[in-house]
Amino acid sequence: MNTLINEARAQTVWFDDNNMWVLFTDGRQLSVPLAYFPRLLKANQDERNNFIISGGGIGLHWDDIDEDISVPHLLIGHEVKQAV
Repeated sequence: MNTLINEARAQTVWFDDNNMWVLFTDGRQLSVPLAYFPRLLKANQDERNNFIISGGGIGLHWDDIDEDISVPHLLIGHEVKQAV
């Protein structure tokens, strides 16, 4: 992994109707379709907004829906899951 991916840290997360957005501590923003994350897609807004940024910004966790996302893997496209 290159340095820009390996050192990526999430600062916050938000959602629109079709996407999850991640703001990184270095100012970058990433939009990922909710369709890539069936649990987030099916979750209501309160469940989506109830997340924890873990590991100093390298992990995203939603306890209510049992979802975990690796921030560095988002940047390289490895976090696309089809599990329900």
